[in-house]
Amino acid sequence: MTQTDTTRTDTTQTDTRDLPADARGYDDFGGVVGRTSSVSEPWWPDEQAAPAGAPNIVVILVDDMGYSDISPFGAEIDTPNIDRLARNGFRLSNYHTTPVCSPARAALLTGLNPHRAGYGSVANSDPGFPGLRLELADDVLTLPEILRAGGYATYAVGKWHLVRDANMGPGRDRSSWPVQRGFDSYYGSLEGLNSFFYPNQLIADNTVVDVAEYPDDYYVTDDLTDRAISQITALRAQEPTKPFFLYFAHIAMHGPHQVKESDLAKYRGRYGQGWDEVRRQRFQRQIEDGLFDPDTPMAERNTEPGFDAPLWDDLDPAEQERFARYQEVYAAMVVSVDQSVGRVIDTLEQLGELDNTIIVFTSDNGGTAEGGPAGTRSYFSQFVHGPVPPDWERDVPHDENLIGSAALGVHYPRGWGQASNTPFRFYKGQTFAGGVRVPFVVSWPKGLPRTADDTGVRRQFSYVTDLVPTLLELAGVDTPAQRHGRPAQQRDGVSIVDVLRDRDAPTLHTEQYAEFGGHRGFYRDGWKLVSLHRDPATVDDPVWELYNVVTDPAETTDLAARHPDKVAELAAAWDAAAWHNTVFPLYDRSADQIRRRPAEARLSDAVRIVAGTPTLERYRSSRLIAYRDFVVEAEFEDWTSADEGVIVAHGDQQGGYLWYVESGVVHLVYNAYGRIRRESGPLPDGTTALHLRASATPSVRWNLTVEAVSDGEASTIVKLDDQVQLVGMAPWTGISVGLDARGPVDPELRSRRGVFRFGPALRAVTYRPGPVRVGADVRRGLDEAAEQSAD
Repeated sequence: MTQTDTTRTDTTQTDTRDLPADARGYDDFGGVVGRTSSVSEPWWPDEQAAPAGAPNIVVILVDDMGYSDISPFGAEIDTPNIDRLARNGFRLSNYHTTPVCSPARAALLTGLNPHRAGYGSVANSDPGFPGLRLELADDVLTLPEILRAGGYATYAVGKWHLVRDANMGPGRDRSSWPVQRGFDSYYGSLEGLNSFFYPNQLIADNTVVDVAEYPDDYYVTDDLTDRAISQITALRAQEPTKPFFLYFAHIAMHGPHQVKESDLAKYRGRYGQGWDEVRRQRFQRQIEDGLFDPDTPMAERNTEPGFDAPLWDDLDPAEQERFARYQEVYAAMVVSVDQSVGRVIDTLEQLGELDNTIIVFTSDNGGTAEGGPAGTRSYFSQFVHGPVPPDWERDVPHDENLIGSAALGVHYPRGWGQASNTPFRFYKGQTFAGGVRVPFVVSWPKGLPRTADDTGVRRQFSYVTDLVPTLLELAGVDTPAQRHGRPAQQRDGVSIVDVLRDRDAPTLHTEQYAEFGGHRGFYRDGWKLVSLHRDPATVDDPVWELYNVVTDPAETTDLAARHPDKVAELAAAWDAAAWHNTVFPLYDRSADQIRRRPAEARLSDAVRIVAGTPTLERYRSSRLIAYRDFVVEAEFEDWTSADEGVIVAHGDQQGGYLWYVESGVVHLVYNAYGRIRRESGPLPDGTTALHLRASATPSVRWNLTVEAVSDGEASTIVKLDDQVQLVGMAPWTGISVGLDARGPVDPELRSRRGVFRFGPALRAVTYRPGPVRVGADVRRGLDEAAEQSAD
């Protein structure tokens, strides 16, 4: 860089040594600066460009899909588009992930072991220890950040769940939101789950999408796919050759299971044979496809209390019919995911880019047992597993013809969960194979061609942290040494490119720890040590089981008693890995793991919400009512008897309460996880305000009244006593003032009046939270169950 001598009046260029000490703004300029442009030379920094011919990258992550749920891994479910990827690519039959979702997503996007990334659990609490920050640290680089620095466009759609629930609302810290973590654009749900027909909240980039009512034909998988395709095609209209990274994280297959009728029709009547026979047939296909050797044993049905799946033939015919319906819905949802994959493939093919696109399809963890032994038609009441009253309904007995529809939130019984995880034991949440072995398909025809004699099956061990280094090596992109001026944390994963290119290459990932909720696991060179955690008081005294997972991948024969030295060796290795990866402390008191930041207490402060305000975020809304008394005061101005509409709606068809005025009558609707009560009373003349009062009881109930205020005097006009409280993850949709937004609390009212907006006479409502009435031990039990289930 050359500067002019400011002591001269001509335009002669001078050496930088003559630069005045107070001159600013010329640092790092690569051209020449004179006193005028005619004697100066402009300069522009080079734009970051990806390596020539760099492939596009598409990672499709499905939620709660078990090992055998797609046809390349043994399913009877038709998945022709995923089959196409498998035929042109590779299946990793020994790929492992974490037991639950947030840890898996953190590991997948960073290459760090989950506790080091800060996600030892799901992002629904904040216990205050390093391994459970539940927000990405400033020195953690993500795959999109690396790829963007390497010249890629980066896009994300779908489920995120790397943000603490307390940070989902406006004005909260966004440092772990997708756009702040390397994505150029994001569209989806920050939550751990969502409704497929009525999502409680969607985010576009950094902003809540202010939806009042979804179209009649809305389905979230289709919406996400539309957005993913528009991101790709918009880029190609602007940048014909720039490679892109698309992270498509499906909300499916997480409950509540809901599906379009057009997809469901194909699977009606397909599951009458039951889960035992489905498991047998899937395992046979897995052996035929070379995923396992013919002499590999399949795990027996889970029989441990709390995990057990009954024999299908022991069920009565009514149970069999209902349980089969649940699996029909699940299969149809898998089909909807496959259709989405097909639309992405078709788009790439139309653009002429399919051969030079790396496509990965996998799941965050194994199939789940959260539906319990009998499944449920009332999803959020099933989540409430703590010390609830003995008459608590875990399965509100709705019409079975509604299973899978927008009217219900359902989940299958855990017998289908074990079928999902064929041939393994246990489920999502445990460190046994059923929780951590999932399907993995990768295709890149141009860069990873298959030879004619290669089946494409790879049996070498691999782990979720290996995805980042593998994709970066294939793309030819280097990793920056720093993030925001700080040295970036070193990755734990290793590239498996050699394994993909050579079926006989040894894996470089020879050992791996696992931990979630006290469940432990440790893999080393074909041996696996594992424990099932049951009692917080004994969390640091595990009962170890030992398996040779080369010959016994389904973990059927415990060898711990025969090889005590191997148990001791691997137990010591687990301990060392736990310290090395910030796993400690383990939680020997359940209350410790669901603790919250003291600063979150302000989310329970009273709030005035002006009519027309976008729907208040779910978690903030819940803090105003959970386990406590509360009062909602409605303000009116120039109110006449002709004014009507919804005053407050909190929740949706899976649980909530609704307060509205119609034709001079005040109505209170209480939806107890799908069981609806309606009470009403005439609006007295001269009413100037209305109050809704909820009085909580220690037995997790509410008594509700609506009062009319006139001349400063209040009179009760509606009364609804002894209603089970909405706790755990309900109400799912937050508070709306002046309409019933998004999912309907009362489907009957929605069908008659739509969202039923109140006119300008409704000015605002004020929520005034009162004393908490439910005991601390009860609250802890309920919250722990909900927060660990909502992942």
